[in-house]
Amino acid sequence: MNAITDGQTHSTESRASGRARSRLRHWGSALRRRARRDDGMSTSEYAVGTLAACAFAAILYKVVTSEGVVSALNQLITKALDVQV
Repeated sequence: MNAITDGQTHSTESRASGRARSRLRHWGSALRRRARRDDGMSTSEYAVGTLAACAFAAILYKVVTSEGVVSALNQLITKALDVQV
């Protein structure tokens, strides 16, 4: 099927693919504009990230220094050092 536009003959498929390319270009340029606007984390995001990292470190320290973990690590090290070759 052909349509005449501005004295030229274009098929329906080529017009559809042209619209798809146009939408893709528009989507790509919008994505690039959004990426350029974001220069990194703001001060509040750094503060929240630092607080979360400190909380995780505190919990990890409590777990690793708990009696059960310390006992298991001591047994593992003792067993490894007592291996007869």
